[in-house]
Amino acid sequence: MISVENLHIDLGEFHLKDISLDVEKNEFFIIMGPSGSGKTILLETIAGLVQPKAGCIKIGTEDITHLPPEKRGISIVYQDYALFPHLTVVENIRYGLHFNKEDKAAGESRLRELLMLLNLEGLEKRYPETLSGGEQQRVAMARALVVNPQILLLDEPLSALDPRLREEFRLLLKQLQKRTTATILMVTHDFSEALALGGRGAVMNAGRIEQMGSMEDIFQRPKSTMVADFVGMKNLFAVTIDYEIAHIGDLQVHLGRGYSNGEHFIAIRPEDIVLSAEQLHSSMRNSFNGQIVQIISQGFYYEIHIVVGKVIFCALVTKGALLEMDLQEGREIFLFFKSTAIHTF
Repeated sequence: MISVENLHIDLGEFHLKDISLDVEKNEFFIIMGPSGSGKTILLETIAGLVQPKAGCIKIGTEDITHLPPEKRGISIVYQDYALFPHLTVVENIRYGLHFNKEDKAAGESRLRELLMLLNLEGLEKRYPETLSGGEQQRVAMARALVVNPQILLLDEPLSALDPRLREEFRLLLKQLQKRTTATILMVTHDFSEALALGGRGAVMNAGRIEQMGSMEDIFQRPKSTMVADFVGMKNLFAVTIDYEIAHIGDLQVHLGRGYSNGEHFIAIRPEDIVLSAEQLHSSMRNSFNGQIVQIISQGFYYEIHIVVGKVIFCALVTKGALLEMDLQEGREIFLFFKSTAIHTF
C-alpha cells in the first residue's frame, strides 16, 4: 500500500537518512522513537508537506513523491488538533469536503456516520473552545476521515489526553481501523501505547530507522542498545562474553547458549527478574544475593533497584508483592532470572 524507498530529507542541521519502509493496506503501523528522532518529519513528507532531497514514496504502484498534498488521498491529524476556533463542530468536520470532488450527498452521509461513530452527536453546534480535549481530538479525527482518505496519518494523537481519555481513545482507534478502509500510520514516543495499538512498527532515532518489524519482535528482541532502552529493558549492561558466560565486571551471568567471544551487550526486562526473601531451589541458572537500594512507584507497579556487587538490577513487582515480601530499602534480597530472559546483541 505505502512504500517509502531510500528517503533522504535535508532540513539544515537535521537529516532523515535512508528511510525505507512498507505498510500494507488497512494496516495500523506505528512509528516510534524519542522526541527529535524525525517521526513527525517523516509523516509530513508522506503527506507532501515536506519535499525529500532523494528517494521516493509510492501508494500502490503510483509514485506520489512530487504530488501536491491535496492529490495524495492522505489526511493528517496533529496532536494539537488544529481546529478552526470560529467554526462549529460540524463546520470543522465539513471543511475538508470543500476540497473534495466526491458527490456532496455521499460526503454528508459519511459526516453523519462519523458523528455517530465518534460519539459527537449533540455537539454539532458547539465551538472548539467549549469542548474537552477528548472531544476536540474526535472532531479532528472526523474532519480527517470525512474525505475518505486512503491513508490516515496520526501525529501523537493521545499525548495531550489524560490517562482515562487516552485509554478510551485507544479503543476508538481500534474500532476505526476495523470500520474504515484507511491505512493508519501513527507516530508516538510511548512504547506502551504502540504495543497496545499496532501490529507492526518502526523505531526511529536521530533520523534513521533503528529497527522495524512486529511489535513482539521489537519488544522481545531489540537489535540495538537504543531500542532495548526505548522498549523498557532497564537492565542493559556492557559485557565481555566467554562463550556461555557474560562478565559484568566481577559478576558472571549464564547465557545458556554459546556466543562469539568479545564485547557485547545484554538486556533483561525488569518483569523477568524474580525476587525472593530466601534462596530458591530453582531451574533458573542466574541467582544473586543483593541489597535493595531504591523503590520507585510506577502506579500499579513498583521498580525495585537492587545492588549486587557493583551492578544495579531493576525488577518490577506489583503492590501486592511489595507488601507480601515486605520489600524495603536496605533489605537484603535474592534475585533470579532465566537464561532465556537474556537478550544478547
